[in-house]
Amino acid sequence: MSRSKKKTKIHGITTATSEKENKQDANRKFRRIVKQKLKSDETDLPKLREVSNVWSFDKDGKRYNPKMT
Repeated sequence: MSRSKKKTKIHGITTATSEKENKQDANRKFRRIVKQKLKSDETDLPKLREVSNVWSFDKDGKRYNPKMT
């Protein structure tokens, strides 16, 4: 395994290793809003993308790095 290397050259743009906490927070916020709207008998429920902004997450997307060795 000493000579193994990553086969796909796709990495996060920043140095963040994971977006797990951001996703958990976004889903908690989404579930809370849906529960509140269901209790108040509203029929217009939001979508997850309307509640959270994926561009504000830590990793800020991915990009292809062709010169990785």
